Amino acid sequence: MHGSDPSRRAVLAGSAAAAALAGLSSLQGRARAAESAHGEATAASPYNWRNVFIGGTGFVTGVVFHPAVKGLAYARTDMGGAYRWDDTAARWIPLLDWVSQDDQNLLGVESLAIDPARPDRLYLALGTYAQSWADNGAFLRSDDRGATWTRTDLTVKLGSNEDGRGTGERLLLDPRNSDTLWLGTRHDGLLKSTDRGATWAAATGFPPVPSASGQGVTVLVAAGRTVYAGWGDGDGSTTANTLYRTTDGTTWVPVPGQPTGPTAKMPMRAAYDARADELYVTYANAPGPNGQSNGSVHKLAVAGGTWTDVTPVKPGGADGFGYGGASVDAQRAGTVVVTTNNRWSSGDTLFRTTDGGRTWTSLKDTATIDVSETPFLKWGKAEPTFGWWIQMAAIDPFDSQHIVYGTGATLYGTRDLKKWAPQIRGLEETSVLFLISPPTGQAHLLSGSRDIGTLYHDRLTTSPAGGLATNPVFSTAAGLAQAANKPSYVVRTGLGDNGNGASSNDGGQTWTPFKAQPADAKEAPGPIATTADGNVLVWSFIHWDGTKHATQRSADNGATWSVVSSFPAGATPVADPVDAKILYAFDTATGKLFASTDKGLTFTARATGLPSGDAGYQLTAAPGRSGDLWLSTKGNGLFRSTDGGKSFAKLPSCQASFTLGFGAAAEGASYLSVYQVATVGGVTGVYRSDDTAKTWLRINDAQHQWGWIGQAITGDPRVYGHVYLATNGRGVQFGQPA
Repeated sequence: MHGSDPSRRAVLAGSAAAAALAGLSSLQGRARAAESAHGEATAASPYNWRNVFIGGTGFVTGVVFHPAVKGLAYARTDMGGAYRWDDTAARWIPLLDWVSQDDQNLLGVESLAIDPARPDRLYLALGTYAQSWADNGAFLRSDDRGATWTRTDLTVKLGSNEDGRGTGERLLLDPRNSDTLWLGTRHDGLLKSTDRGATWAAATGFPPVPSASGQGVTVLVAAGRTVYAGWGDGDGSTTANTLYRTTDGTTWVPVPGQPTGPTAKMPMRAAYDARADELYVTYANAPGPNGQSNGSVHKLAVAGGTWTDVTPVKPGGADGFGYGGASVDAQRAGTVVVTTNNRWSSGDTLFRTTDGGRTWTSLKDTATIDVSETPFLKWGKAEPTFGWWIQMAAIDPFDSQHIVYGTGATLYGTRDLKKWAPQIRGLEETSVLFLISPPTGQAHLLSGSRDIGTLYHDRLTTSPAGGLATNPVFSTAAGLAQAANKPSYVVRTGLGDNGNGASSNDGGQTWTPFKAQPADAKEAPGPIATTADGNVLVWSFIHWDGTKHATQRSADNGATWSVVSSFPAGATPVADPVDAKILYAFDTATGKLFASTDKGLTFTARATGLPSGDAGYQLTAAPGRSGDLWLSTKGNGLFRSTDGGKSFAKLPSCQASFTLGFGAAAEGASYLSVYQVATVGGVTGVYRSDDTAKTWLRINDAQHQWGWIGQAITGDPRVYGHVYLATNGRGVQFGQPA
């Protein structure tokens, strides 16, 4: 899958992990860079980095409160790292921003674990994808609450952004020995470490046989000194065992009397009520977050061994769903919350019991939801919903009425069981695809992303007041473009059910759908360009599976469309920022640069023999200059044309170029500042040049890398030094000189 993939997140393969790294700081701070000129180091000014505030936008798959320290909690996400809650500042602190582009697969957190007796200890199991093309996972341990880490590279793959990411926790500290940890994997069985994760080996005596396509161990939980393991690869029969336990750390046996059958096919979560000595287990018939239609909730009286079905509402018929999250109230015996998942008929909810599961109350039924801090959560409607993909919930052990639950887009919290609001400050998980920094207007930034479409960032420090772009609503942006000589005119494309293209005449604040659209737009909306005067649109179509369709052109703001047969199918159209007659396209399949001098009616080849074979190569036109083109070709380097693409010269000042943009020129400079994600002097990072790419200054550092950052970057045309960077799971990063 690639950038136009309609699924939640893009699949981006990382490079092989290096040897273990120790003492990696994950705290936000200043970036003091020292990088290149023609491949050699040049000192740079320090930069401050912070997120542009959107507020969540991704799947929060787990929250763990520390049982001994009030206000200490950790969150994990499917592909946006891990966070620690700062109770004083009331915000989440990112812990994995140091993850490099080469190690991008480690930005997804499969599971986390804490040490109940040692609050400073934290453990993470990392790995976003378990596919054959993905790198192996890694294990991190910290003795200072995630400020620094010691890393162990694993020999197995983990899959935090795959089906089953809402199960868990799959990582557990052994209750008998704080040096022993258990890690449940998807395809490699149960692993055990006796040295705090420095080394791992297959656990002996664990009966289930893993498979290359199953879920494996879905949940680990301690009940007293006994460890329970849920097995996700049962067949749903009445004889299948899906729950095992060990009392000595060596011998594992099926739990007697455990639930079986289709309603208990797969254990999802488990929570132990120490006051009542009861273990609650939620079940579903699929790993989720999609595809679940059956499930149940059961509790085990640990001492007596008796099982009781305590399912709040039994799924069935049109009301199919599974159960997911489970959490117990540490202060009140018999008080538990569980979540439904994939309940599209009446909507997902949290069920709460105060009598050990004899009766339940749906918290959604009395909930009021305040999303004023993150208006996009209305999804273009008058009111927000309770959420979907609810596969986790957690009760604060120090406050029985403080409950949080994760959704596919945020983390909701309550302090009174009735009023709910996002508890999301500091947690940014957007996968960003497009960035525009307009030369005029209130907003200094427009963004296009997966899952939330297009945003008009009226302020950088608050979530966009208008929410996501509507009329129509897109689930994922496919294109975003602004007319260079008429910046009030903006167009966008994307995946949606009520049209796939729209234009704006107020800089992106309000939108009008195209009056018509080509048939391919529904399933294969792609990038779009508008000529410098805003009079012509060129729309490319490419399906998420890579299938390319004929590009089309409109000269009446989308009222009618016609095929441009000479345009290279699937390429990204780029408008000349000065001459409204000229557009460009780089065909990544053939390495040819095409140009049109008749407002997109026809395109002809100009330069040939350029790097080819990677759809991620990017062509960028320098603002305010006709024919000044820059071509980023990843490991093949950076090329520039000053004659409208008739010829290109390779620039020697960097070894690789992933994405490039422009911003206001430095004082006294004759050319715009150039920003790029690049490899210079052997170091991949974020760079700025104030001398037309002769030399580069690195403006990020080892603590600010954010995994994959090669999608989009732009400087601010109004403020020198300000830069906006797209990440794949850590939102939009904003940098400015310190």
